[in-house]
Amino acid sequence: MRIDIVTVLPEMIEGALNCSILKRAQDKGLVQFGLHNLRDYTLDKHRRVDDYPFGGEAGMVLQIEPVDRCIEHLKSHRNYDEIIFTTPDGEQFTQKTANELSLLKNLIILCGHYKGVDYRVREHLITREVSIGDFVLTGGELAAAMIADAVVRVIPGVIGDEQSALSDSFQDNLLAPPVYTRPAEYKGWRVPEVLLSGHERKIAEWRLEQAHDRTKRLRPDLMK
Repeated sequence: MRIDIVTVLPEMIEGALNCSILKRAQDKGLVQFGLHNLRDYTLDKHRRVDDYPFGGEAGMVLQIEPVDRCIEHLKSHRNYDEIIFTTPDGEQFTQKTANELSLLKNLIILCGHYKGVDYRVREHLITREVSIGDFVLTGGELAAAMIADAVVRVIPGVIGDEQSALSDSFQDNLLAPPVYTRPAEYKGWRVPEVLLSGHERKIAEWRLEQAHDRTKRLRPDLMK
């Protein structure tokens, strides 16, 4: 898979893409990242990529020209399955979304910034709009890093134990059950006996029961 990220602040994402699981995925040749500074695609001598909005609203808006030039440049090298725009009013990004995107080959993520982007970008250049939550960030860089992380970690081979990713919260619309490790007792706080029993069927039943209980208690909306 290849993920190209278009941003005015590439340094804000670079660190997140080059450590931990994402770095190992690149080292294994399972994913490639491309970071593209939108300012490299403007004809403005001051490298500006934003301007005031028509109609007099407050804030600055990313211009269509540099975005279009960047996307056209990228598309001249390969075909893209999705061109994603990070925006608070997009569809909610979920584990299901991450699973779907992980099956694709080439993605572009355009990071929103300032007041937003010229709406013609969204009308004519973007194929999917994604939000990581009902709140507003300074820019879409952190959202893009989160999307990349969630997508890459479920690609087969990225995580050594693939079952670990499959048992994460939200994979089956349930929160993950509690997990414990050694020591089995600490300050009188004991690990549930069933996890020490070695009885695989009982452990599986306990985990499913706990997942249902936690989901019903903490995220009842998922039970629907």
